[in-house]
Amino acid sequence: MRPEHCVTRNHIEVWNGRVLPAGAVRVAFWTVLRGSLLPVLVWGGVISFVFFIHSQWAAVALGGLFAFSFLLAFALRRRARHSLRCSLYGAVGGVLDMSLAGL
Repeated sequence: MRPEHCVTRNHIEVWNGRVLPAGAVRVAFWTVLRGSLLPVLVWGGVISFVFFIHSQWAAVALGGLFAFSFLLAFALRRRARHSLRCSLYGAVGGVLDMSLAGL
């Protein structure tokens, strides 16, 4: 393993314990969403709350903010020459992860 891929002490110990696979493993889109279940529920809950309490247009604006963040993350990953699959998964996971960074 290259040193630049070892970002945490736990990751290094897991690698040395031979728990990680030897090569790259394809990750399913459902796995990305399942790993981001809390942010998906929070986004859905906030949008539903805003829809019922405030107005439908506020919920649309909030959903538009999420969509804009996703498209921006996807475009930046494509510009960095990632594959379509990597860009899609990274954009979904990244937007959901960074949206809850303050919690």
